[in-house]
Amino acid sequence: MGFARTCSVALVGVEGVVVEVQADLEPGVAAFTLVGLPDKSLSESRDRVRAAVVNSGGEWPQKKLTVGLSPASVPKAGSGFDLAVACAVLGACERIDPRVLADIVMIGELGLDGRVRPVRGILPAVLAAADAGYEQVVVPECAAAEASLVPGVSVLGVRSLRQLIAVLADEPVPDEEPEAQGRPDPLLAGLRVPGTGAATGMNSMGAAQPDHGHDLADVVGQISARTAVEVAAAGGHHLFLEGPPGAGKTMLAERLPAILPLLTREESLEVTAVHSVAGLLPPGKPLIDVAPYCAPHHSATMQALVGGGAGIARPGAVSLSHRGVLFLDFSNRPSGVRVTRLGPSCGHPVPVNRLPPFLSARRREHAGRHGWRGAGWYSTT
Repeated sequence: MGFARTCSVALVGVEGVVVEVQADLEPGVAAFTLVGLPDKSLSESRDRVRAAVVNSGGEWPQKKLTVGLSPASVPKAGSGFDLAVACAVLGACERIDPRVLADIVMIGELGLDGRVRPVRGILPAVLAAADAGYEQVVVPECAAAEASLVPGVSVLGVRSLRQLIAVLADEPVPDEEPEAQGRPDPLLAGLRVPGTGAATGMNSMGAAQPDHGHDLADVVGQISARTAVEVAAAGGHHLFLEGPPGAGKTMLAERLPAILPLLTREESLEVTAVHSVAGLLPPGKPLIDVAPYCAPHHSATMQALVGGGAGIARPGAVSLSHRGVLFLDFSNRPSGVRVTRLGPSCGHPVPVNRLPPFLSARRREHAGRHGWRGAGWYSTT
């Protein structure tokens, strides 16, 4: 009989919950049981972990194996538990000292060959581990820079399960051959789910990159509009731009982030955590220190704006523009789309009911003079 435990993190939105991964070996018919409210992708980790352990030179136990994820009342989703499950099993087999595993948080997906693949939400997961008092975290090598943004946490980046076993067992660490120059890294395959940024109008390869090509100084004229943009940026106000096509509404909105101040450390971690869950962090730049800009297409659905989804909720355009600019074009909004309250009341008008589609020029002028209610937009603030 053998028992070992280690820890991982389950994401609930953009927040993490530390999960204890327990492995128990008992005499009996060889079987692998995973309990603790796992989803489909986590249930399939049984086959991934078994193949990864065998291909990493380990011996799979031929006994009754039970792996429990505690607390059992919290739903667990995703493949980020693979690394913790594999190490807990190896600890129960006494391949690794179980005492070494008890105070380590492990996050990462395992390939069948034992390579450790990155997952979305590394930063919020490490933040949750630090808040719970853990000081040692193991993550994929390519996500070590993102995890190192959390102060007070020792981060170990590994490229394969073989390397992690050697480190925990105090053995010589084997060298892993790097990928050839010029070829895409297969470890990053699938980290950015296709279509992650399409529904929000954001570039999935660099959603929050600073855009040095848009500068408010390039705008000629538009004195009153420039003043309105500056006031909105200085006070953090909402801004309603009204005018015919080609008047410069989008041009001014695109230059609004350029005059916003750089994000503070706490604000940067908040924005980076949201983009990490969405899989939109640009490679080589783990920390977002500029105000993000999100301009969803006018045909974007409610789900694309607000976010959501089964399992790990995917942030929508509202969340992706946190601490930044959300540019909404209501001129061609489909009549079947309802815009809910986008956030807590902050003294500004918020569209909360059905928006009239294809406003006429007269109604747009009326809206500019008499506010939201005059155009049929309703607010409770």
